[in-house]
Amino acid sequence: LARQARRWADRFAAPDQPRLADVGWTSLTARTALEHRAVLLAADHAELAAGLRALAVGEPTDAVVTGRATDRGAVAVLFSGQGAQRAGMGRELYGTFPVFASALDEVCAHLDPLLPQPLTTVLFADAGTPEADLLDQTVYTQAGLFAVGVALFRLVESFGVVPDHVGGHSIGEITAAYVAGVLSLADACALVAARGRLMQALPAGGGMLAVAAPEADVLPTLAGLTDRLGIAAVNGPDAVVVSGDLDAVDETERTWRARGVRTRRLAVSHAFHSPLMEPMLAEFRTVLEGLTFRAPLLPVVSNVTGAPVDPQELTRVDYWVRHVREAVRFADGVTALRDAGVDTFLEIGPQSVLTALIRETLTGDAHAVATQRRGRPEARALLTGLAELFAAGVAVDWAPVFAGAAATRVDLPTYAFAGDRFWLRPAGRTSDVSRAGLGAAGHPLLAAAVRLAGEDAAVLTGRLSLSAQPWLADHVVAGQVIVPGTALVELVLRAGEEFGPCQVRELTIAAPLVLPAQGAVRVQVRVGPRDEAGWRPVAVHAQPDHDPDGDWLRHAEGVLTAADPADDSGLGAWPPAGAVEADLTGWYDALAGHGMTYGPVFQGLRRAWTDGDDTVYAEVALPPAGPDGVAGFGVHPALLDAALHPTGLLPGDGTTGPKAPFAFTGVQVHAVGADTLRVRLTRAGTAVRLLAVDHTDRPVVSIDSLVLRDLTSVDPPAATQAARSLFRVAWQAEPLTPVQPPATAVLGAPVPALADTPAYPGVAELVTAGGVPRLVLLPVPATPAAPAAG
Repeated sequence: LARQARRWADRFAAPDQPRLADVGWTSLTARTALEHRAVLLAADHAELAAGLRALAVGEPTDAVVTGRATDRGAVAVLFSGQGAQRAGMGRELYGTFPVFASALDEVCAHLDPLLPQPLTTVLFADAGTPEADLLDQTVYTQAGLFAVGVALFRLVESFGVVPDHVGGHSIGEITAAYVAGVLSLADACALVAARGRLMQALPAGGGMLAVAAPEADVLPTLAGLTDRLGIAAVNGPDAVVVSGDLDAVDETERTWRARGVRTRRLAVSHAFHSPLMEPMLAEFRTVLEGLTFRAPLLPVVSNVTGAPVDPQELTRVDYWVRHVREAVRFADGVTALRDAGVDTFLEIGPQSVLTALIRETLTGDAHAVATQRRGRPEARALLTGLAELFAAGVAVDWAPVFAGAAATRVDLPTYAFAGDRFWLRPAGRTSDVSRAGLGAAGHPLLAAAVRLAGEDAAVLTGRLSLSAQPWLADHVVAGQVIVPGTALVELVLRAGEEFGPCQVRELTIAAPLVLPAQGAVRVQVRVGPRDEAGWRPVAVHAQPDHDPDGDWLRHAEGVLTAADPADDSGLGAWPPAGAVEADLTGWYDALAGHGMTYGPVFQGLRRAWTDGDDTVYAEVALPPAGPDGVAGFGVHPALLDAALHPTGLLPGDGTTGPKAPFAFTGVQVHAVGADTLRVRLTRAGTAVRLLAVDHTDRPVVSIDSLVLRDLTSVDPPAATQAARSLFRVAWQAEPLTPVQPPATAVLGAPVPALADTPAYPGVAELVTAGGVPRLVLLPVPATPAAPAAG
């Protein structure tokens, strides 16, 4: 998935970018939704590019939703209850989605005659206005939550999301009952309006208290107070709400605080689901008796029982009277849904309230998603919620997003599948060197290590080739595959580790190490004895693999010293404040024009920033599925090489053309295993200083000084040229003339006498099978046309 994002990021960095609508539509209609998924929300090409880059390197961002599609169970839709209301709820959705606007208008057409003023003037009012303040009055709160819940449900339905079960929290269960078909819209609105009006008409003065304790622990503390106080809701294993007379609530609060348990007063006008609701129940019953209830078309989970409710129970007036007075057993209902096979919960309401309660109640692979979140644009929050469902494997129809966009298909990058290798690895990669009296080097580029007898020295050996290390083919300079200087540094650091933690005090590249298209080169890294100052000489030599008597060519030499004490200082805030991001469009194409051709493994530069004249910052990363992982390396040579690519953004010395590392000073690896780096490059005279950290700002590698030099040509070493053989093993294909298979014709009637059948050109034989003669016809070479014989 990350590799695919990188392909897309490269494609949409080009000038000829297609429309976003066309990109999105093509991704849905011309690409298969595979197991690992990502949904990217982008308002413009810049946001698209940023999201793709973040996905490519695994950086979290609100613009990208990722997940793994599995075989999901049932889906339950749960509607938010009182307390989820917020100023302006539904206003943006109303202006963005016609489905939402139409559904809300239909609900308000039934509710407005039952309310003191039109509902939308309260719903859409700006926060802090007198109209918005009305939303906290129960009559408007419950009507608003019902209207927005119904409209949001219809909008979610238009995206193809259909629930298997429905439920809600308090007023939310009434919304669930309506969408399940228990009530007509007119009757549902009459119920909601009467419920809110009668509750608000009750005397004020009650209170509600949230207690972070189990219900079984809370119940004993209510003894003697049940005529004034009761449990109003069980929202989770350790989340109970008590409700009732204010004095009784105060007493309960003191009890739990004395035990050191967290409590919280709820901002409410009345003590809902408590004995203080009883004065409204008779009149509410009268309203209910005038309504028509039907058995639900969808299973409904009950707040009253905390279990899937008997369909006939929802048609009884007594149930809805109890629903006002008794506790909301939300946590029990969620557990019951999980037991019924539900593993995806979608909260529908103006903000995320129930989602957190669901996650606290359930463990395992249950997936809880909200369609709206406080403080986020409504349309984007909705699409994010749908994206979370889709990424988890729930079917979503995205067509409504593209309604009216006239979207068409465009060319997109092909799949970046990460294949599994089933062929044997090339010989020599995993050979056992212990039988030869050598120690295993434990490094991807070195096979054996031996400490020299009687000397404080060591030699490490390896074999490099394009078949054993195919990722090296992605580093081409002036038409030749060159082992990067960072790989030579890696070899030297590994050799130095034979004598303990070390750093490269100095290393000079003497000659480029060219890999042949066929065959391999042998490599030796020699570490000499330590001198009085504690320095050890080191050198890297190579020899053509096919010529054991050929000369060894020295490619690098330098000295090693003991590692310096660890320095935990990183780069600080990222991206750096005040830095200006550089445009990397066509970056690697430009380098290829100068003779530095990098393949995908070495194209690790993702983003770069400049800060003044002498500092560059960058993000670099290895491909997620390649080359062969970072195990065994101190810092992977391709990753460190990519960290040096932004030197082109530093002020130069007036020369042009490709530059290659020439002299390293003070190279030290601080942490291993990184596949992404944040890099700071600083100009220091004619040299460059580097510090690279991981995503946690922990130092990974540092270079005190790096001198680059022009690389105008790369010629194979003389020893290699002289040792070339005139003979080689090669496969030579032999062209073959295809032979057409015999054709068989079945005659329609038996032939009396095969012997009397005349001979014809092209008739190979005439046989019978089961009394039916068959002619076996062979092709006849073309001959000059002859008169027809009849």
